[in-house]
Amino acid sequence: MSAPDLTPGDLGRVHFIGLGGAGMSAVARVLLGQGVRVSGSDAAASSTLSALASLGADTTVGHQAGNVDGVDTVVVSSAIRATNPELVASQQRNLRILHRSEALAVAMTGREVVAVAGTHGKTTTTAMITVMLQSAGREPSFAIGGDVAALGVNAAWADGSVFVAEADESDGSFLNYSPRIAVVTNVEADHLDHYGTAEAVYEVFDRFAALLPADDGVLITCLDDDGAAALVARIGDTRRTRTYGYSEFADVRIGETHTAGSGSTSLLSFSVDGLDCEQELRLSVPGAHNVRNAAAAFTVALELGVDPAAAAVGLAAFTGAARRFEAKGTGRGVRVFDDYAHHPTEVTAALHAARAVAAGHGVHVLFQPHLFSRTREFAAEFATALNLADSATVLDIYAAREDPTPAVTSRLITDRLTVPGGYLADPAEAVQAVAARAVPGDIILTIGAGDVTQYGAHLVAALTGSGNPTGPS
Repeated sequence: MSAPDLTPGDLGRVHFIGLGGAGMSAVARVLLGQGVRVSGSDAAASSTLSALASLGADTTVGHQAGNVDGVDTVVVSSAIRATNPELVASQQRNLRILHRSEALAVAMTGREVVAVAGTHGKTTTTAMITVMLQSAGREPSFAIGGDVAALGVNAAWADGSVFVAEADESDGSFLNYSPRIAVVTNVEADHLDHYGTAEAVYEVFDRFAALLPADDGVLITCLDDDGAAALVARIGDTRRTRTYGYSEFADVRIGETHTAGSGSTSLLSFSVDGLDCEQELRLSVPGAHNVRNAAAAFTVALELGVDPAAAAVGLAAFTGAARRFEAKGTGRGVRVFDDYAHHPTEVTAALHAARAVAAGHGVHVLFQPHLFSRTREFAAEFATALNLADSATVLDIYAAREDPTPAVTSRLITDRLTVPGGYLADPAEAVQAVAARAVPGDIILTIGAGDVTQYGAHLVAALTGSGNPTGPS
């Protein structure tokens, strides 16, 4: 049987290679919730492995062929190399091998799927929808690419009829899903290491929209975004669409945004109007991008028949997702935040949010570029975004799945900076330099999809003079 024909009961014992990853652990949680036998391995011990073990998963640290003994189905992600000994053994034994997205598609069998895609904002929007539906008593199952404080976990199997899933476009694997509702937050050129051209990125979103059932499927997307608006125009009347945004032509229109309070305790309030509904919404997460994300979630609520007032209560309860402008601590009157932004548009949004939270004080950035290919393609745009800060210090490129590319370094970005900072190869030196620039009332923001997140704690230590202020060298 192929993945679309499988049910969770057909999988037998399922082994995850790289179980500790955010996407892999999410699928494992959902399958464990359905009573499927799960095992998995990862290169290092982690709290994620421990949490899954407490749910009944058989976890192993280290990759070796023997880990797939007695296994029926093996799950891999795009990050697993062809030489991985467990993958090699699985192929030699002719075991069923599923991509993570295929396994999630099987796990969602029988539920009404809300799939959230887009170049930016997927995790936050998926989390908002889930928190909103939980608050409204709809008991959704969900799989999200990051932890959410209001949920406690990144995935769960629940009793309700709806499954909310983050749909990752980075490798085209979101084409394995069968959504009834598809949210596309925006469409921009990214992941060109996989797609090659911007046109190929746009085309894969066309294919994603075409997955919707012609009779009752609906595409919900942001009319403010040029790429998403072009997607709506291309699909024409082949699928039903619902748009949201500040645009006067959006089906769900965002009104003027007001801020109450100050700093990290401020609340955003705004109205949404359209589809025979007008509702005041409140948010405790900053930024115009999050206002749009909330409008997307509210539009989903209307499509699912959730009472608008109940949806508003749920959105007000949303406190953010891990690594999305996440507070890391305070020292010497300086607040430190961490953000997963790794595309120029995301960096720009994070810095606009930081400016709002800083309320007139300075904003200092410790940035780690993610991928050589992305740095090569968007170096100028990254510099333009980082120049919105008062200072920007840039670390070496985080390679992730890529091998180094000659002549592609962080200096492609820093040579274009017009604010203080620049390139520093030594993270310990960078932490000290950024902390030294900040004065009381300022904000420090660590930005990037790599391991730059660990330096938030080191920055707080440098500011307070406690622990190891320099971090790893």
